Amino acid sequence: MVDFDAIVVGAGHNGLTAATLLQRAGLRTLCLDSKLYAGGMASTVELFDGYRFEIAGSVQIPTSAVVSRELGLDDLATVELDVMSVSLRGIGDPPVVYYTDPMKLLAHLNEVHGAEAVAGMAGLMAWCQAPTRALGRFEAGTPPKTIDQMYACATNEFERSTITDLLFASVTDVLDRYLPDREKHGALRGMLSLLAVNTTYRGPETPGTAAALAYGFAVPDENALLVKKLRGGIGALTSHLQQQFTSGGGELRLRSKVVEVLVADGRVTGVRLDDGSTASAPVVVSAVAPDLTVNGLIDAAAVPADVRDRFSRVDHRGSYLQMHFALEGIPEFAAPYELLNDPAMQSNIGIFSTPEELQRQWEDCRRGIVPADPAIALQIPSVNDPDLAPPGRHAASAFSLWFPIPDPGNPLSYGEMKAEMGRRVIEKINRLAPGFGDLISLHTTFTPKHMGTMFGAPGGDYCHGLIHPDQIGPNRPGPKGYADQPIPIDGLYLASAGCHGGPGITFIPGYNAAQQVIDDRR
Repeated sequence: MVDFDAIVVGAGHNGLTAATLLQRAGLRTLCLDSKLYAGGMASTVELFDGYRFEIAGSVQIPTSAVVSRELGLDDLATVELDVMSVSLRGIGDPPVVYYTDPMKLLAHLNEVHGAEAVAGMAGLMAWCQAPTRALGRFEAGTPPKTIDQMYACATNEFERSTITDLLFASVTDVLDRYLPDREKHGALRGMLSLLAVNTTYRGPETPGTAAALAYGFAVPDENALLVKKLRGGIGALTSHLQQQFTSGGGELRLRSKVVEVLVADGRVTGVRLDDGSTASAPVVVSAVAPDLTVNGLIDAAAVPADVRDRFSRVDHRGSYLQMHFALEGIPEFAAPYELLNDPAMQSNIGIFSTPEELQRQWEDCRRGIVPADPAIALQIPSVNDPDLAPPGRHAASAFSLWFPIPDPGNPLSYGEMKAEMGRRVIEKINRLAPGFGDLISLHTTFTPKHMGTMFGAPGGDYCHGLIHPDQIGPNRPGPKGYADQPIPIDGLYLASAGCHGGPGITFIPGYNAAQQVIDDRR
């Protein structure tokens, strides 16, 4: 006898998406996760008493409107922001205020940064169109495109050139074309560079990084919804999915670590947990990283050596630092950045380095050097969502590049590098908001090692496969593996952010896996 019709491994946003859709389709579905709570890296977690933080993801990035409607995501309460972010270099130049209203954004760019900035942003939006289609950025239920199919997305020679950029160019190649003034456009160039390279292990001058820029800057069309900030933090999304899944009859088991996907005669039969118990099902959907699934959860004898070898080559080099602060009050920014004392401006503050400095810091990082002036994305979500912190206090988070990957030859220990980079992050914020450090009552620091331990993200890579040209399109697996090299195991499906449709909080890999299961059963 089988225990279930389907088992989903991992209760992050993709796992819960797959589980919800399978249960809704009439399959008795079990969802298993090793952690104490569901949601994975799309969670809102109380790290300190009364302070709740978005541990990894913080916004629902633009995703398929079809998926959003099917999962009921459109109905969730949002934090209405007039300003999505403010970006600056911290050297006295005018900040870029990223208004949610496109017309206000363009008016601001024109008034403060000049007509060249408006033209440059318009050029970048045009540049993104064909790469967005080539990547299938907002498509659900479709396989990744081959290189020929990517080029077929172009409608003219300009668009063909942008797809060539997608595959071979660097971020700075593109920025130098549309925003060439390194001083006047410094804040914009820094913002766009960090947007791209935080999903890579490459500096912005490195060939191939334009792929990450195209993915991150993709402009939503009629098939996609805009970026949204959820009331209650990003965990509201996964709490919604968890409620849908369990109220529909699905079974969620936490503290249940899967150590093996069981395979017999070329098809899955269920899973084995770390306590020795098993659960059987003819379908297993894995929402953990694809390479961990293939090379860690399945007996090597069940997978051909060439398939295992291909999955073993995924690049997972996470290189960042994340800090979470319990603040006794709101930071006060000094001249010339007094505008940041307006609560409307404080949701997301980017204190960025130039692309050139980011490149130097990445090269230093490869040699084990902690950046002297790290780029920082500072968020204070409790300003606009006060339930995230006790009354009169605030929850703040800072994300920063580049944290050196441990090397036996590095004179600094891992702990020393972590402490030193954390100190430099706080010092940099203090330079703009004197007294920020004095407001900190408690704080914690996460490195890629911590993220790997907490969430099973290999190398701390929250993308489950960095956005490099050799890890997109036909080189990013779908539900059954790579399009040109499927995994020959019936009933096994992949649904992680490392699959086509990911990374980011898009729900598309989970949706694609569930649809593939349903189609195969038909």
